[in-house]
Amino acid sequence: MKPKSGPRSHRRPSPAHGVFLAIGAVLPVAAGVAIWLVGRHHTPEYTTSLFGQQGDAAVTLKSRLGTALLSLAVVQVLLALWMYGRIPGIAAASRRVRIGHRVVGWGAFLLSVPIAYHCVRTYGVETLSSRVYMHSVAGCALYGAFVAKVLVVRSRHLPGWMLPAAGSALFGVIGAVWYSAPLWVLNDYTVPGL
Repeated sequence: MKPKSGPRSHRRPSPAHGVFLAIGAVLPVAAGVAIWLVGRHHTPEYTTSLFGQQGDAAVTLKSRLGTALLSLAVVQVLLALWMYGRIPGIAAASRRVRIGHRVVGWGAFLLSVPIAYHCVRTYGVETLSSRVYMHSVAGCALYGAFVAKVLVVRSRHLPGWMLPAAGSALFGVIGAVWYSAPLWVLNDYTVPGL
């Protein structure tokens, strides 16, 4: 009888599999650390504009865009739950839902880029208070979590639990970014606990 093939078989992993796992573990961390290092060693340019807005107007715009980003992340989670049959009473997702999940995910990523660029260029990575420190760490971790999720989605050799774990981590980081800055700004510069 021929041994079973596939990700759950008991075959010995190839050396290439080990290399892929090592790269998969290092790349997300490297992405977050790279952004942190650039932000820490960058001289802030407080007059940087975001879509023509500067100062308080740019901060308000970023807060609205950050809220839109969180909304897209919620849609992503709901679409993922639908795709994997985790919403009771709703039929299995069609191909359109899978495509929608990808489109919303890439849209969220593209929306995050000008926000992050403005943050890093205008302020760099700051650690002035617990709120600012949390926002800086979460902002850097967002891109590490995104890299991790893309790598997990593309891999056919990882355990099934890693995809929801990577997606949950990405959603959690987006939530932390939103809580530590957009909510703070839109809530008259105050949030509980920070």
